[in-house]
Amino acid sequence: MARAMFEYTKEVLKKVSFDVALFTKEVQKATKFLLPYELEELKDFILNLVQINPELKPSLYYLEG
Repeated sequence: MARAMFEYTKEVLKKVSFDVALFTKEVQKATKFLLPYELEELKDFILNLVQINPELKPSLYYLEG
């Protein structure tokens, strides 16, 4: 089930990547229910998105530490 949440989170983030505030809000929500190793994978996923949409970079703050 947890893997399904990770995949769902990635799909949501792709769909809201047009809006930095909404994207950041979804990243914050993801940090509450994803497992630590999934958060690392999510960070890699977001880093790839940041290459396309640099304005999303501030959302990485919520995945640090």
